Order: sequence, then structure tokens, then C-alpha cells
Amino acid sequence: MKIGYARVSTRDQKLEMQRSALLEYGCEEIFEEKQSAVKLRPELQKALAKLRKGDVIVVWKIDRLARSLKDLIDLMTGFKEKEVGFISLNDSIDTTTPQGRLIFNLFGSFAEFEREIISERTRAGLEEARRHGRHGGRPRGLSKEAKKTAWAAYHLKDKSDLSISDILEQLNLSKATYYRYIEWADDELKSRKRVSKK
Repeated sequence: MKIGYARVSTRDQKLEMQRSALLEYGCEEIFEEKQSAVKLRPELQKALAKLRKGDVIVVWKIDRLARSLKDLIDLMTGFKEKEVGFISLNDSIDTTTPQGRLIFNLFGSFAEFEREIISERTRAGLEEARRHGRHGGRPRGLSKEAKKTAWAAYHLKDKSDLSISDILEQLNLSKATYYRYIEWADDELKSRKRVSKK
């Protein structure tokens, strides 16, 4: 199924040109948004929720979909995980073709690189803190509600097919908080295993 997504950033702009292009391409359903890209986009969320394996999401231009390169990488990673195709009509991007699938692999590599950089910086920061006699105590000091959210994030990561961007959206977390919560949950599980072995 081809699902279209169209967006204009102000109330004065018109969606007709995008809608016509998406209909002409054969989109069976089109989600339309009239608001700035910096706000939550409920129609985009509806379009993403509608996607199933083998579907294709189609946009007029790539900047209608993503707010930033980071946003684009997260979306593309999510599409690949769900085995969903992506087509941008004006940018000649079609991930349902062999050449287009190369783009998925590139975005996947960018996402992995970003995760490694974040992890490396976190480790370096912790090592530097330990050298100065400080220990990363913030994750241990999570509130009761934060602990619940941390466990939810941990289980969604391990037990569901949701992408990281989906989990962030669902739990209303920043990426930094998400990784901090995952680290806290990992530490908790390791601590419990050590106690159970005694």
C-alpha cells in the first residue's frame, strides 16, 4: 500500500500541489499536515502507525517529512526495521529499488555511528569523573516515576520491534535520557545478578 504524507509549514500555504502529486503517483491514503515542523505532527504519527511491512510512504520532498538530519536518520532507521519503503518524488529517492536500498544502509550506518559516538562520550565522561573521585550517581538517583519509565524503555528496547525514535515518541524522552535510563536498567540487572549469586 502506498501512503502519502504532505505538509505545509504555515496556514497560508496550500497543500494542493503535494496532494495532486501524491494522488498521481498512486497513493491510496494521504495524511495532510498544516503546521510548523518544530511542533508535534499528529498526521505524521497517524501515517507512521498505519504502515505495515511492504508498504511505502511517499512524500513530495524530503523536507516535508523530516525536521533535521537526525530526525531523517531516525525515521529511515524505523522504516528499515519495519521493512517499509520510502519515496521522495522530487528528490529521486526510492528505497524500493536496489540503488535506493543503499540509502537505507547509509542511514543505518549513520544511526549506528551516532550511537557509538554517544556511547564513547558517555564512557569517556564517566572515566574522567572517576579519575577525579566522582562517580556517575545521577542514574542511581532516579525518582520512582523515572524508574518506571526506565524499565519501560528497557523492555521496549528488548521485547518489541519498535525503533528508538518510536520509543522516544511513546515515552516522551530525549535520546540522552533514553540512553541514561537504559544504562541504569543494565546496572540494576547486573547488581541483582551479583546479589542472587551470593
